[in-house]
Amino acid sequence: MNKKRAYSPTLKQLRAFVAVYRLGKLSAAASQLFITQPAVSLLIRQMEEGLGELLFDRTTRSLRPTSAAHEAVQMAERILRDLDTLGAGLQDLTELRRGRVTVVVTPTLAEILLPPVVRAFRAQFPDIRIVVDDCAPDQFYSRVMSEQTDFGIGAPERLSPGVELQTLLRDHLSLVCPRDHPLAQRRTLRWKDLEGLPVMTVRPGYGIRPLIELSAARAGVRLNVTQEVTFLSTALWMTRNGMEPILMPAAYLTDARDPDLVAKTLTAPKVSRDIHLVLKQGRSLSAAARQFIAVLRKTLAAG
Repeated sequence: MNKKRAYSPTLKQLRAFVAVYRLGKLSAAASQLFITQPAVSLLIRQMEEGLGELLFDRTTRSLRPTSAAHEAVQMAERILRDLDTLGAGLQDLTELRRGRVTVVVTPTLAEILLPPVVRAFRAQFPDIRIVVDDCAPDQFYSRVMSEQTDFGIGAPERLSPGVELQTLLRDHLSLVCPRDHPLAQRRTLRWKDLEGLPVMTVRPGYGIRPLIELSAARAGVRLNVTQEVTFLSTALWMTRNGMEPILMPAAYLTDARDPDLVAKTLTAPKVSRDIHLVLKQGRSLSAAARQFIAVLRKTLAAG
């Protein structure tokens, strides 16, 4: 025995039904819906045929709702209200009147790069919530791949499967030191010039440390690391207060925060340490996330 297929009225049919029910006339419903009277009549007949029930008793002057129509109208109106609310909500998201952006970034990079970006974005889109997920480097990729965040900002050591990198800033490993430091006056600075020099950098296994050790080994230099930190922001504070120069990417140094420090790019070898936008391949970004990236790029380009 074949079961009768469930019938689902279309939105046009629901809107026509509610309009005729409330107004009582095809002509009035047609005027409200901006369609022709025959079109309204057709939509009502199609809905009645689909339901297998008459919704209106026809007279020469009007349509009188049946008991089936009385029962159906509240459900129909609720469905239309919910759809209108959904549409308005999606429009708010698209037009950036509400929404959320979640960014994963390591703490030092967040402290250095994000403040001017967040200020600029909030000035333009005050109703969008910004969530900064500051995490350790070893948790960075998992946040992006699990979609706990919209995207990441970082300088990954390797490209993991399923991840797309877009360059935000070109950068190189450098020596950061006070402007009155003897090496600050050098036009070029080689890794070999660091031989025996007390320097500071991150702890073994953290962030850029493996890259620093590999680069020094390639140059045949044995580094004299006398201070180790977890975060480069701590190292900057220490150097700013008279302690050892730092081995770090130059982009982490800002003139506004550290006017008395200078970054000298290390050569022979010159080691790239670019900062990237990190995205999960195939994932679509919200309008808010796309706009945040646009503000991010514009702010970084402005310096």
